[in-house]
Amino acid sequence: MNDTIAAIATPYGSGGIGVIRISGPAAFDIAATLFSRTRNGLRPAGPFETHTVCHGYIFEPAEQSVIDEVLLIPMKGPRSYTAEDVIEIQAHSGTVVLRKILDEILNQGARLSEPGEFTKRAFLNGRIDLTQAEAVADIINAKSVNALRFAASQNLGSLKEKICKMRGDLIRFLSRVEVNIDFPEDVEPFEPAETEKNQIHDLIKDCRAFIKQHDDACFLKDGIRVAICGAPNVGKSSLMNRLLDQDRSIVTAVPGTTRDPIEEGMNMNGIPFVLSDTAGIHQTDDLVEIIGIEKAKDHISQADIILFMKEAGSQVTDAEFEKVVYRNLPRKERKETINGQKVIFVVNKIDIDGENLPQLSSKYRDVPRVLISALKNKGIGRLKEKIINISMAGLDVGKSSVIPNLRHKKALELTVESLEAVAKGLEDGMEPEILAMDIKSSIDSLGTITGETASLDILDTIFSNFCIGK
Repeated sequence: MNDTIAAIATPYGSGGIGVIRISGPAAFDIAATLFSRTRNGLRPAGPFETHTVCHGYIFEPAEQSVIDEVLLIPMKGPRSYTAEDVIEIQAHSGTVVLRKILDEILNQGARLSEPGEFTKRAFLNGRIDLTQAEAVADIINAKSVNALRFAASQNLGSLKEKICKMRGDLIRFLSRVEVNIDFPEDVEPFEPAETEKNQIHDLIKDCRAFIKQHDDACFLKDGIRVAICGAPNVGKSSLMNRLLDQDRSIVTAVPGTTRDPIEEGMNMNGIPFVLSDTAGIHQTDDLVEIIGIEKAKDHISQADIILFMKEAGSQVTDAEFEKVVYRNLPRKERKETINGQKVIFVVNKIDIDGENLPQLSSKYRDVPRVLISALKNKGIGRLKEKIINISMAGLDVGKSSVIPNLRHKKALELTVESLEAVAKGLEDGMEPEILAMDIKSSIDSLGTITGETASLDILDTIFSNFCIGK
């Protein structure tokens, strides 16, 4: 934290503007050694006025030659992204010119930043909490407008405020319990009020609501996984290309063309999806096909929605449906499949035979059927509508301001576990010493979300996923 770091903050490649960021105690001094307001030689730019834009030139000090014409923005800490002295240099975006400017900055004593180190310093300097730091990455990686909205809300501190309030309530309750432990002779024996018992139950309810928000809407960050599966040559690749509106999968009349699953992202009605075109599932002695089929089964087991395809003019049996879909799902998801909450039965090639259409038995009567012709682009709109309806069934993400990530969810689950022990202890008249231990556990679990009690391993894992320069 006592050294000065620097990095290119924009992607490599040719473009209009590229940004180089410097942060640390020597940031202003380093900029002064390289920046001049005139191109007629490297001359001291004088003291920088914070939060102003300076026009000038970056020089190579050894040869006194201009590297590029730039805009330089000085920001005196703590009014900066990292809460340290920060310099941002806006140069022309090109790999060579940005690398050359960065090399000169490093020659002046700065070091290359680690991934996410600028945001990590903002967290360690108290400018943001850990939820806001994670939201920075979510904003960058947002796959939809809704995902961006939730990340932006979290970046403004929405989740932090809610977690801090819950944690504050528990700390105040803990202080009353600990008074009875530390000064038993000076206070009345601890007897929890009914309002305090209700408060613990309310906190459990709040935690579970956050957990449900994650389960309901985590797809807004990662995308809903849709696996297209079935026997060879039923039109899986054609459907993939039609849904994407581009030729992503190879389509031929030869069965077994698709060997490896092909994945591609897409957006429908503001919802991000990840489509998988899988190998046709059938009996074969071909080693390559066997490997492809095993990979297909993995994609089916991990899918949020499965498109089970058959072609018009064929028949389908329960045994085939179960072999392709049912047996490849985790046991806990099989009931959802039977109830039609996870699978869509897609009948393709209705342009060839619109009369003899396969139908699932009454056992699977709740699995919705959609008739399409991928070749003629018939029924694709209805299929997309069905996919969206299944994705959003029973969800109400519109009222949520933030969506906890998986790390938050696990911490909330630990909090619920501790709070349930507290609630039981209050009902059973448990000793204050034991109650205090469970209350502290819940406080610590909540603290890992905002960063107060997060371990170094957690911090390293979070910030290592950032790009260099952020």
